[in-house]
Amino acid sequence: MSKITAAITGVAGYVPDYVLTNKELETMVDTNDEWILSRTGIKERRILKGEGKGTSHIAVPAVLDLLKKTNTKPEEVELLICATTTPDMVFPATANLITAEIGAVNAFGYDLQAACSGFLFALATASKFIESGQYKKVVVVGADKMSSIIDYTDRTTCIIFGDGGGAVMLEPNTDGYGIQDAVLKSDGSGAQYLHMKAGGSRKPATMDTILAREHYAYQEGQQVFKFAVRGMADVSAEVMERNNLKSEDIAWLVPHQANKRIIDATANRMGVGSEKVMLNIERYGNTTSGTIPLCLWEYENQLKKGDNIILAAFGGGFTWGAIYVKWAYDPK
Repeated sequence: MSKITAAITGVAGYVPDYVLTNKELETMVDTNDEWILSRTGIKERRILKGEGKGTSHIAVPAVLDLLKKTNTKPEEVELLICATTTPDMVFPATANLITAEIGAVNAFGYDLQAACSGFLFALATASKFIESGQYKKVVVVGADKMSSIIDYTDRTTCIIFGDGGGAVMLEPNTDGYGIQDAVLKSDGSGAQYLHMKAGGSRKPATMDTILAREHYAYQEGQQVFKFAVRGMADVSAEVMERNNLKSEDIAWLVPHQANKRIIDATANRMGVGSEKVMLNIERYGNTTSGTIPLCLWEYENQLKKGDNIILAAFGGGFTWGAIYVKWAYDPK
């Protein structure tokens, strides 16, 4: 019997309508367009507006589009994993809300939290359900409403993040396409540099934590940048070496869209030219778990069956990783 691999058979994405530009941020904090663009590569980001709207309101339209594109009935979905740092609620899982909303009555689901590496961790996890032969249709979502945990008086963080997300369908493949290898890492000692101070069981919400603005993302940018450059580059190089891949064998690098300088450093380490790097940070900023599926969604028409693709990410925690995918289909 041929080896079963988990192939991506479809991809979809969604971003909110509201565009938060650098020019608008200039009216909110002490910053300017040139400074933001030169240090991050970001010109604008999308923000989810509306009372009572959470991450599921980003994920649901992406998943519905995915089902349509892959000609999949909601009841055929067997598992849905949602990678997110900003769940609609502490419980139930956002994955459960998504499955209910789309009518996936036969699916079980759960959330996975690995910050900006979440989509990669979820993709690697989901692939094992396919490879085992137990399931045939698994949806992996990466989505975040980062505006819900960003302090728009803090110029060091509010310029970076946006809202958005995407989803992929995983199905069995016996022709050698799909997920080939994954290198995933974590180091909790990095938590001090990128975290949210309050709101968890260690420091539950109180009036004091709210007044101290401790329910927003906290980041020490220089430390995170240093670790991210090394981490993303190292795992990307490692997954290439493990699979005897040279730079000319790589069709695309799909990097987490955190910072243009981190992306450039990773591409340089891999020996991959800018023409092979998926990039949309300029328009969406850092959507955390959403960046990689959003890139795949936007570049889908340029992907060809058999393309060797490296997905790479680095996130708070610290978490980081790279996945080697052999693309399973030609543009529709």
